[in-house]
Amino acid sequence: MSSTQRQSNESWDYMLPAPPSRSNGGSADIRSTGLLAYAAGSSVAIVGSRSMQLVSVLPIPPPSSTGNSATSSSNSSYLSPFVTAVRWCPSSLRLDLLSHDPSSSHSHLLLAAGDRQGRICLLDPRVKSSALLFLQTDPNTKLGVQDLCWIQARSDSWIIAAITGSSLLSLFETSTGRCFFKYDAAPEIFSCIARDPFDSRHFCVVGLRGFLLGVKVHGDSSESDVVLKEIQISTDVSELNKLERDAAAGASGSATMSNSPAMASFPSYVVKVAFSPHWKHILYVTFPRELVVFDMQYQTALFRAGLPRGCGKFLDVLPDPSLELVYCAHFDGRLSAWRRKEGEQVHMMCMMEELMPSLGTPVPSPSVLAVVISRSDSTLQNVRKSLSDGHHNTEVDVDFDNPFDFCDESQVISKRHLLSISDDGKIWNWLLTAEGPTEHQKDSSDVGTVAEISKDQALDTNAGGVDSSFDSLKDVIKQTDMENIRKGRSSALKRSQDDLALKISLVGQLHLLSSAVTMLAVPSPSLTATLARGGNHPAAAVPLVALGTQSGSVEIIDVSANAVAASFSIHDSVVRGLRWLGNSRLVSFSYNQGNEKTGGYTNRLVVTNLRTGLNRAFRVLQKPERTPIRALRASSSGRYLLILFRDAPVEVWAMTKTPIMLRSLALPFTVLEWTLPTVPRPTQSAASKQSGASVPPIGAAESKASSPDGAQEEFTESFAFALVNGALGVFEVQGRRIRDFKPKWPATTHIAADGLVRAMAYRLPHVVMGDRSGNIRWWDVTTGQSSSFNTHREGIRRIKFSPVVPGDRSRGRIAVLFNDNTFSVFDLDSPDPLANSLLQPQFPGTLVLELDWLPVRTDKNDPLVLCITGADSSFRLVEVNVEKRVGYGTQSGSLKERFRPMPLCSPILLPTAHALALRLILQCGVKPSWFNTNSILINKENSQLSKISSDGDLRSYLIDIPTIGDSVVPELLLKVLEPYQREGGLLDDERVRQYAAILNKGSAARFSFAAALFGETSEAYFWLQLPRALKHLMNNLANKSLQKNPVNSSSSETDDVSLLTRISSKGKSGTGSSKSNTVSDGELKLMTFEQEELWERANERITWHERLEDEEAIQNRVHELVSIGNLEAAVSLMLSTPPESPYFYPNALRAVALSSAVSRSLNELAVKVVAANMVESDRSLSGTHLLCAVGRYQEACSQLQDAGCWTDAATLAATHLKGTDYARVLHRWAEHVLHAEHNIWRALILYVAAGSLQDALSALRDAQQPDTAAMFIIAFREIHAEFIQNLNPNDDSFSLIKEKLLVLPGLNPENEDVIAVGELYGQFQQKLVHLCMDSQPFSD
Repeated sequence: MSSTQRQSNESWDYMLPAPPSRSNGGSADIRSTGLLAYAAGSSVAIVGSRSMQLVSVLPIPPPSSTGNSATSSSNSSYLSPFVTAVRWCPSSLRLDLLSHDPSSSHSHLLLAAGDRQGRICLLDPRVKSSALLFLQTDPNTKLGVQDLCWIQARSDSWIIAAITGSSLLSLFETSTGRCFFKYDAAPEIFSCIARDPFDSRHFCVVGLRGFLLGVKVHGDSSESDVVLKEIQISTDVSELNKLERDAAAGASGSATMSNSPAMASFPSYVVKVAFSPHWKHILYVTFPRELVVFDMQYQTALFRAGLPRGCGKFLDVLPDPSLELVYCAHFDGRLSAWRRKEGEQVHMMCMMEELMPSLGTPVPSPSVLAVVISRSDSTLQNVRKSLSDGHHNTEVDVDFDNPFDFCDESQVISKRHLLSISDDGKIWNWLLTAEGPTEHQKDSSDVGTVAEISKDQALDTNAGGVDSSFDSLKDVIKQTDMENIRKGRSSALKRSQDDLALKISLVGQLHLLSSAVTMLAVPSPSLTATLARGGNHPAAAVPLVALGTQSGSVEIIDVSANAVAASFSIHDSVVRGLRWLGNSRLVSFSYNQGNEKTGGYTNRLVVTNLRTGLNRAFRVLQKPERTPIRALRASSSGRYLLILFRDAPVEVWAMTKTPIMLRSLALPFTVLEWTLPTVPRPTQSAASKQSGASVPPIGAAESKASSPDGAQEEFTESFAFALVNGALGVFEVQGRRIRDFKPKWPATTHIAADGLVRAMAYRLPHVVMGDRSGNIRWWDVTTGQSSSFNTHREGIRRIKFSPVVPGDRSRGRIAVLFNDNTFSVFDLDSPDPLANSLLQPQFPGTLVLELDWLPVRTDKNDPLVLCITGADSSFRLVEVNVEKRVGYGTQSGSLKERFRPMPLCSPILLPTAHALALRLILQCGVKPSWFNTNSILINKENSQLSKISSDGDLRSYLIDIPTIGDSVVPELLLKVLEPYQREGGLLDDERVRQYAAILNKGSAARFSFAAALFGETSEAYFWLQLPRALKHLMNNLANKSLQKNPVNSSSSETDDVSLLTRISSKGKSGTGSSKSNTVSDGELKLMTFEQEELWERANERITWHERLEDEEAIQNRVHELVSIGNLEAAVSLMLSTPPESPYFYPNALRAVALSSAVSRSLNELAVKVVAANMVESDRSLSGTHLLCAVGRYQEACSQLQDAGCWTDAATLAATHLKGTDYARVLHRWAEHVLHAEHNIWRALILYVAAGSLQDALSALRDAQQPDTAAMFIIAFREIHAEFIQNLNPNDDSFSLIKEKLLVLPGLNPENEDVIAVGELYGQFQQKLVHLCMDSQPFSD
């Protein structure tokens, strides 16, 4: 079993997934690093969204058998079910090298996948040899997984929340797989689950009827750690009721349907939920025909919008991470965009465009199954814009590789990529661009929006890679796709003078298998096969495989690149036969049965030239035929073709430029097979080394009649056959003549009494046969020797000889495919083939439909490789090494290296040590020229650039060597990363340009870029906010020093504004950003700490709730008004409470108290309104309002924090408190964010703003991040020095401020914590260098 497991794991990298379908539930997820994972059949496919290349395919193994028997009848019960849920873990790259071994810990690339039988497993795309970890789900109920979500209740562990069945919510602890919480919401039907981006402990689950469950997880010990909040969103469920009645009245299995997940029971009724990335407590919920904006704090819907007539149902909802836009995917393949109106939560549709081009697509059009929006580009874009100086930078903002990305009068505000997945196996990469005029950009959100779409495709090698020998083939693919997809149109809504333009362009496409695979064909040309361009040059074996599909297309697979090199739409029905003619032509057939009136069959035979892309039909008849074609058999030279019919004579055709029928053979054939090429002569081995490709072998029958002029008639080929009576024979074809080969018959008869011959393989001089009873017989046609054995299996369907090369010990290896869709490999040259067989009763999780050997071996040490198509429509390569001492060894030879048309350039896929090395290099600063992004175009052997980088001084590439730690380490890490640098596989051109743009913006800018590159969005925004937080702290300290000085205390205005008038900036700040340039990103706004920003965000939310009049909403509105200091409006709102309301008396009490703090007249008015009665109890927030009335704002903030209203407390403090009082509120908030919400980056910003620098260092030390602590000190020193340098020396307070701020407490170089950080960072560097030296470079 270990060898079987190894084989399945080794085949992962050489596998093409099945096309996704509705059975996969549209499950897809994209990581912040740009890696897309989606469910395809029973596998999970990983795609690099930037280069649009398939990274790997992870098949989910079938459920384990409980018994020891594995009969054919029970094989179907152990097939891998459909994957129905996929979700990336949002974990970060681990930095605690000093306390753990990266190779033994959980990977930072962890993926959760759930299937139709309720199993949930954890996958790592980089680790393929370890066993999968399955969570402890109930194997008996087999409740299908509807959706998954990752939750973090502790800083060192993750929790998976899963919807299984129709109404069951379960929470699993990932380290042990234990389920510690279950909640059954029956009769509700759960549909979707989403995590709160502002709190990793909080998530929501929504049901088809509008039931909303809010869950906050405080731990993973017991059910008491989970807090639930049940809410109902009102919606129209009449369509759902009708569907339920139809389902109940339809099948007798309605009881089982009640436990099925929503995607199985109601596939056309989808309800989705997504949190707003910009505003806390705001949810976007899409019902089939309604979009709802819901406020969880008020538990009410703020906005509802129905779909216009003629628009398809909602499929998914995708909030824009940077702009206040919401994208919605629809069942009819269209995408709509909804823009929020300024000042309220009202969304207007501003774009509606198709995600499936109408030109060039088959009828019916493929369906869009899933749509995801990429976060990686928007994070780096926000970093770049936050560091810009406000001027439009053409070099940075424009991608010259993209012809659609240009600048004229409009300015690109944001760009992001949206990926759509269709059921024809294609992944579409769309570029969404928001552009606005260069002037009046601030007011761009107040005007109309224009949607323009230009669906042109800029593809070259994204659709699959082939090498230079297939340039003409690539041209055909490119020309075909461009004609099919080219489309241009624009739709304009209302335009005002200044408006925001939305554009969507198709910029990439990945083409994988388009339909269920029905046929498999591999080329094995002999020396008699010639190239398609004419002449007698021998045709080489090529690394291509042809697959026929159910939709009628033929897919050409380049196995060296594991990609679809070309796709030809040839037939309008199932491809039922497919064969190679040499190495550049294909012949295929399909048939259609006539109607009742005409009857008969219409057979269609087509020859496809791969180099020209032309399809030419032959044997075209005017009327339907009596019988359909049964099979095709092409000779290894491609010169002859046998067409087998059902109950009709076999036709022999000469496949010339215009195919000619030679004759028909009226014999009752059961099976026919042409001879395969045999071992090439030893004299040809030298030529094979020179050509670099496998030399096509020559058969014995081929060599005996060759002539110098190469005339076709001089070549002979033979085929073996079996008749229905069990008789065998061999015929020889020479030119137009067909004659008996006259083999030497065996001494014993081959007429089988127990079964007809169903499978045959022929390679001179051996004929191997298999019958329906599982017997295998082989016969030497030259000597007459024969033998047989019984496989003790069901009937045999296919027999395939393995390719042979000079020096092979055995020429009798065969792969046998049985009727039960399992296969085995036998060696007929061994004394006991059955005992020495490699038995594969079940390839992992799927039945094998077709198999054949890949004929590209050039050396006897190269592995034998099987091509396999599974019942799940996947295509796989399986390495087979039958030597006992080797077993299933490592891959070598032709499959060792994968060809890619462009480098993958995904740093997150590197080994952990090498990824950390690249991160450190980017932080230190390295010249962009070092990345060698164009080296892929240079021949490896003649590359001068690689020699220069190896022999030259690598320190010349470094820009800033850190003052902390060992200064030699960055140079050593550059040396370690040289294998990737020579290939240009670290950063692509666009990333290098973005890095060059921020290189001179300071160390914090480089730290932010490195974090964003590895998907650490929170850390990236932390480094962006750090300069502002430190300057906020130094301003406060300078103000404090001015207040204590009696000489300069003549004016009481010593706040931040007065200080800024004293300090003149002599130079442009590298990390500063004006407010107008700040991108509206939720995580960046989450790190706000300045009083004005907190007040503005709280003030904007008030307008959303002005129309809410229920009593609970009024209480929340009063609280918001008090928080921003609008006491007069709060008093007015409370005095409007009717006397019969239960809130009348507490409102009256608070109104009287608050009115006294506003004016005497307002207080008198409140006293007149309020009655003399009092109540004993009140809401917890009312006490804070009374404290505000008497000016005790510090105590009010403490009460709010005790009640869990942390943002409200900060808003109240920002309105009324300053100095140390405000810092005290921020410090306590930071403690909560760090220890309860586990958001270290947000906590660090709050610590810095509060002046608690030592606490910030302590938090980094407890998190075991020595490199981040060192970078923190480096950034602080740089910002501090810049601040001191920018002080105006002519100001009277210059000397006083400089003396006060020269050394800040907590980060003094003599401080013990600072010294300890330097020592730990040195140890971190040393261990990183050792790990990098021990790790092998990542080879794809």
